[in-house]
Amino acid sequence: MIRDSIKAAQVAAMKAGDKPRLAAVRLILAKLKDKDIELRTASTVPDDDVLTVDVLQKMAKQRRESITLYVDGGRQELADVEQAELTVIEEFLPAQLGDDEVKSLIAGIIAETAAAGMKDMGKVVAALKAKHGSQLDMSKASGLVKAALSA
Repeated sequence: MIRDSIKAAQVAAMKAGDKPRLAAVRLILAKLKDKDIELRTASTVPDDDVLTVDVLQKMAKQRRESITLYVDGGRQELADVEQAELTVIEEFLPAQLGDDEVKSLIAGIIAETAAAGMKDMGKVVAALKAKHGSQLDMSKASGLVKAALSA
């Protein structure tokens, strides 16, 4: 389980005295705990790895956006801190598919769902997320779907 490897990384970072890594791992665990608390009253709780990957993907997306804003604003030292956190977060995410693999998956789903144009974009993106959501950056994937449907 991903959560177990995150907890093991916390212990390893404590023993090694790696304060930046420890802070990033603790941040991940705090977000996971927040999500657990949020789901206490939910009627259906997703599988733990699915939940963990979802939280990690959201955290990674936030870091990428922050890095862009900091670099644009001339705050490289803050961008470096965010990049270090992003590196730690990405260690625990499943391997991401490359653009060529994503394009071939999109082509398969378009054929499977008989998507004809932009009006079917939601259907294609939903199918893509359901089948391969943990292996994709959905913001990039939706752009690729849009390009495939408009071509």
